[in-house]
Amino acid sequence: MRIRRRPVERARIELIPMIDTMAFLLVFFMIASLAMSRQAGLPVKLPRAESAEPQTWGDRALVVTLDREGNLFLDKDPVGWGSLREQVSARLAMRPELIVVINADEELRHREVIAAMDAVKQAGAANMVIPTRPTEEQEASVGP
Repeated sequence: MRIRRRPVERARIELIPMIDTMAFLLVFFMIASLAMSRQAGLPVKLPRAESAEPQTWGDRALVVTLDREGNLFLDKDPVGWGSLREQVSARLAMRPELIVVINADEELRHREVIAAMDAVKQAGAANMVIPTRPTEEQEASVGP
């Protein structure tokens, strides 16, 4: 009786599992990079509000920050009150879909916040947001 030998198969690289792995890594790093994105403004003590909800705008936001001393910043860059309107207008001309976020310290005078809002509105902003933080009771109910 004669035993047949199978022909030896040559090794080959399977592309389908490699494509699946690459797609998984792409999606993983896209989601990880979105989770790591931070708002471009400076940290200020926002006023509290019962209706406060956490929001993320990512790269769609143009952040105007007013600190306790009344200093004005546009995406972490200090700006003067006289040039705020022109700089916001220039950025909105490049990207009209931007949302202007006005971060104002809770101890700042109302008049300065209104002046910043007025300058942003005159610059042509269609969407403007003033963020707040949750009350102490809301923070305690969420917990760690």
